[in-house]
Amino acid sequence: MKSISCFIASLCIVLACHAQSAPPSNPSGTTAKNPANYLIRVEWTEPKNDPRFLEVLTTEGQFDLNTIQKNSIKINNQDIPITLKFSGTLTALNDNEGKLQLFLGRTVPYITGTVSYGPTPTSSYSQMNVGLQSSFIVHFGKPETIQTDENGKISVLVKLEED
Repeated sequence: MKSISCFIASLCIVLACHAQSAPPSNPSGTTAKNPANYLIRVEWTEPKNDPRFLEVLTTEGQFDLNTIQKNSIKINNQDIPITLKFSGTLTALNDNEGKLQLFLGRTVPYITGTVSYGPTPTSSYSQMNVGLQSSFIVHFGKPETIQTDENGKISVLVKLEED
């Protein structure tokens, strides 16, 4: 009887040790992806200007950048800033491509009226939001032209950052 009790106790210990060393089960059958960083660069050209760009380092998911453009517009001898907005969502489809949904926009000041107070007239202004919202497939490491017209061209490069 003692030998059967010892055998059962030994069997329980072996089973417990085996259960602890077994890898966790994956009921979905999918393999987990290693997290990665992606550099997203959007570049635009305008007639008679140097190319301009924004870069964001992100993982998969949402990103959002609000900043001020280097050059401003003068109204009433005051520098009026132009704000830039770059936001979106990146989803990697495989090691070579992903789906990018993005918004690239800016505020543009414009004169709404002129009032004369004394010898110099003063202009009032408002700001209008303009931009591009689009979804498309990107091939990592290859620039994609996403918009072009007589005002210039916008391209996007998404690059997988290696460790």
